[in-house]
Amino acid sequence: MGVLSTSPSNMDFCIETCVKCARACEECSTACLQEPDVQARVKCLQMLTDCAEMCLQSVALMSRNSSFSAQHCQLCAAICEACAVECEKFKDDHCQECAKICRECAESCRKMAS
Repeated sequence: MGVLSTSPSNMDFCIETCVKCARACEECSTACLQEPDVQARVKCLQMLTDCAEMCLQSVALMSRNSSFSAQHCQLCAAICEACAVECEKFKDDHCQECAKICRECAESCRKMAS
């Protein structure tokens, strides 16, 4: 259900997973910056930033029921998948959990796009 309306929205679950994913990516990025092998994580850090920003943009488009929501969510799903792949390269708990959340978001975005 939307924040300002009482009618249910088929986008609500996707919005929630995108917000969760953006937050996970930001938290993972912060944690990665504290790791001793931070130089090895440059590509991952860039992907985390891309993913977080893409998810938040998806939230904005869905919230205003943009006619581009479906297309944007399709791209968001691809970026979330790519971010999961990068995060999985590192064995810390924060990267592994972030990868899981990114995959959940990707699945939600694919459903939204179809």
